[in-house]
Amino acid sequence: MECFRIDESGYTGFDLLNADQRFQGASAIAISDEDAARLIKEHFPRLQAPELKFRSLSRRSANHQGLLALQRDLLTNYKSVTYVCDKRFLLVLMFVDYAVEPFYYERGLNFYENGQNYAMASLLTMAGPTLLGQAAFDTMLAAFQHAAKEKTPDALKALVTATRATRWREFPEALGPLAQYAAPECLSAIATPGVNTDAALVVLQSLISRMEVMADGPYRVEHDQSKNLLTYHDLMQRFIDHDQAIEFRQTEIATLKFPLKLSEVTQVDSKTSPAVQLADVMIGAAIEAANNMTGLRSGGLDPEAVMSLYRDDQFIHLIPSVDFEEQRRFRQGTQAAELIDYLAANFSGPREN
Repeated sequence: MECFRIDESGYTGFDLLNADQRFQGASAIAISDEDAARLIKEHFPRLQAPELKFRSLSRRSANHQGLLALQRDLLTNYKSVTYVCDKRFLLVLMFVDYAVEPFYYERGLNFYENGQNYAMASLLTMAGPTLLGQAAFDTMLAAFQHAAKEKTPDALKALVTATRATRWREFPEALGPLAQYAAPECLSAIATPGVNTDAALVVLQSLISRMEVMADGPYRVEHDQSKNLLTYHDLMQRFIDHDQAIEFRQTEIATLKFPLKLSEVTQVDSKTSPAVQLADVMIGAAIEAANNMTGLRSGGLDPEAVMSLYRDDQFIHLIPSVDFEEQRRFRQGTQAAELIDYLAANFSGPREN
């Protein structure tokens, strides 16, 4: 059975405002341990460490060409997908989904039609600090993720107070539902059990959508035993166990259809799995490139060289964009509202035994 190896980077749970880790992502690659070991030996014949770790290798410029050549081989000859998201933008998108959209839904407006939620979240992310006040905007976002986690009356009240403390009249379409009306439908959505700001479900959903397309038939997933990946492991098992027949259109190139072809997920020790080590290289390089391209960090591989290795269907990113016409075209006919409701109902909250 075909096997995809997965690794992640940048996971900080519900805290999407972590300043040290702006980006989160994961990579999946269909490669055997035998092929992976051969490629590691070919590109790093003098490696003495017990396992290949991107972060350690990237620190030395002498390893950069080997890392680029290794990724070129992987992206040319093996099925793979890498997903990277700007966690701050994702948090704003979640704010729009739960603190804004229910207000419009109650008034008969489809806020997700043709990606309108992405357009508003992009504008709010990029212009919000200037329009609303940087400190007040940051405080509002922190209050939102706290309210989504705690769900107490005090936390919800603090969110409304923080929203009103911004210059919300500069963008009433987005902040008016909370600031002007303290809209009960929005507060209820935020307080719904299972709703949270953990990005794992978003990352995994995107990864699985591509693996489902790439896999020729039933396939399995292996990943490292790290604590962060336990959340991904539980979600994948729930996806596997879900046997209801249903399909959702996400974008012009992505759909999600249940039951999945994915049939098994297992944990392995990365020290004994060269293939999992290569997944670490893929996502490590992508996250490093994102940090360098946005000026958050410097050093390591040339980000332009890294990104030039990818075909369009091998890389998924979630970042703000003010090209609203392109967003409208890309997301025309999306079933985003139905998918969000379905995932929240079936895959959020504690797992039933």
